[in-house]
Amino acid sequence: MRHFTTRNRFFQLLFSGLMLLAAPLSAQTIYLYCGRIIPISGEPQTAVTLVVENNVITRIDRGYAVAPNGVQVIDLKGKTVLPGLIDCHVHLEFEQNRNSYNERFIFNEADIAFRAAVYARRTLEAGFTTVRDLGGSGVNIALRNAINAGWATGPRIIAVGKALSITGGHGDPATGARWDLFDIPGPEMGIADGPDECRTAVRNQIKRGADCIKVCATGGVLSLARDGRLPHYAADELETIVKTARDLGVDVAAHAHGDEGMRRAVEAGVVTIEHGTFMSDATMDAMIKHGTWYVPTMTAGFAVSDSAKYAPGFFPEVVRVKALEIGPQIQATTTRAYRKGVKIAFGTDAGVYPHGKNNLEFIFMAQAGMKNTEILRAATLDAATMLHLQDKIGSIEAGKLADLVAVDGNPLDDIKAMTRVTFVMKDGKMIVNK
Repeated sequence: MRHFTTRNRFFQLLFSGLMLLAAPLSAQTIYLYCGRIIPISGEPQTAVTLVVENNVITRIDRGYAVAPNGVQVIDLKGKTVLPGLIDCHVHLEFEQNRNSYNERFIFNEADIAFRAAVYARRTLEAGFTTVRDLGGSGVNIALRNAINAGWATGPRIIAVGKALSITGGHGDPATGARWDLFDIPGPEMGIADGPDECRTAVRNQIKRGADCIKVCATGGVLSLARDGRLPHYAADELETIVKTARDLGVDVAAHAHGDEGMRRAVEAGVVTIEHGTFMSDATMDAMIKHGTWYVPTMTAGFAVSDSAKYAPGFFPEVVRVKALEIGPQIQATTTRAYRKGVKIAFGTDAGVYPHGKNNLEFIFMAQAGMKNTEILRAATLDAATMLHLQDKIGSIEAGKLADLVAVDGNPLDDIKAMTRVTFVMKDGKMIVNK
């Protein structure tokens, strides 16, 4: 005769519940009737049925296939369907505003996290199913984990945690504050000087869960340091950062506005140059030689230039002076880099401007002279390749994840169609259907 205590009964019920959760789910099948698809890896097609099972594209059928009884059908016959979009440069933890420079004295990490979840959802609803978050307080790693666990809704996040910076550089949180308000930040906070501290800083970010490393190779625009262009890391420091990251299996992205710091970062082996504002032809040649990607972020550049010109008091004076020339300069550099043959991946620096407006970058890229087909590729398959995710996302192919967006119009003819997103699916789950 068996006797169950209350505790034993609790564990029996708990075990039964866990077994139920572990049981295989029956396949959920969805048929999507697409007026046009731009698969990226092949030629555009009209009147196509995409068959999605759970989170994977399993078939691509010509015409509108008859769906079996009980299968959900989504009618996108009047739309153009593309792979889920990828933004390779966002900051989900913040959104620039008149009070941004006071937030570090007011906000706790919990405040940042709740707000970041709102920005993440807004980004996904704009059609961006994957993003690379290039730095914040480290909440971006927790947000990535929450989305992966299903606790929050947002894009797939490749996160760097905290960006690496020299003391007093673009990423130093104590710059511009009263000296006694902050402890002196060190490698654990991403502030590193000299090869040894750089090595420790890289290892600390990876220990905390970073998918990649970002280094501020030059000064920046929005930080309170007066320098925006000068090199901030010596060649041996950059080489140490890249080698340490590679040893631990991750890439390095380099924030860079000035040419000298940019060139050092390219020679050290970083995978991407972010912004690249004052990039020389020689640095472009070096990027082509080393296979370095360029992520221009024109939307953010024009946003800060406009705020500096037309919104008195929006920025502190030290920032306003740096911000005035950035937008047009980045676009001119993008034109030159594109004509030279530098590899370009889509990135916007969202957070410097309002999240959810990422699609404006498509228009700026077209204004820089890029062909529509290559703009779309930069935001899909090329971005996925740069992130080493090309086997999972970036094109509409059988066997890839069901990350899909639909837009009004044909972006091959009019790139502005990319600002009219009407349907978003991530991992086989419908997020937006207008």
